[in-house]
Amino acid sequence: MNFPYYQAVKTVAELMCCSAITAPKGKGVNLLYTKIFEGEEKEKVADLMERIGKEKNIPFFIRDAKNVRNSLLVVFIGTEVKPRGVPFCGFCGFENCEKSLEAGAYCSYAVGDLGIAIGSAVKLASENNIDNRIMFSFGKAAIVGNFVPEGIKLGYGIPLSVSGKNIFFDRK
Repeated sequence: MNFPYYQAVKTVAELMCCSAITAPKGKGVNLLYTKIFEGEEKEKVADLMERIGKEKNIPFFIRDAKNVRNSLLVVFIGTEVKPRGVPFCGFCGFENCEKSLEAGAYCSYAVGDLGIAIGSAVKLASENNIDNRIMFSFGKAAIVGNFVPEGIKLGYGIPLSVSGKNIFFDRK
């Protein structure tokens, strides 16, 4: 890519992935997955977002697809949802991990770890003056479109941009 700040944004994206992976995790178990989307693959996810938005009448998917197209890169951070085997937990709504597994529930530690990792990553982007926005829509499209490994059940995309005005605000 021949954008003047592309290399800076790519470096920050790589550091965001490092920040996510090194963020604290329940029982010290890493089930996170990170990936940087760019170029044609990023456009394919944006196309899927737009298609989902139209087929399911979800306008924010269409709006977010436009932001993805106007961004340089998208950092995806997702997770597997396997239980951690924490005794006397039940945060998932079930008595224990065995019952949670039987019901197909998502481990609350996995969900919490994902949130902490995303927070660490966007903090790093912000500290480096890279505009960003956390997007459920990108994560959902990347998962249902099989752009990430099968075991990744939850994820978010974080598009990155450098411009005179933050493209992620005043969105319509």
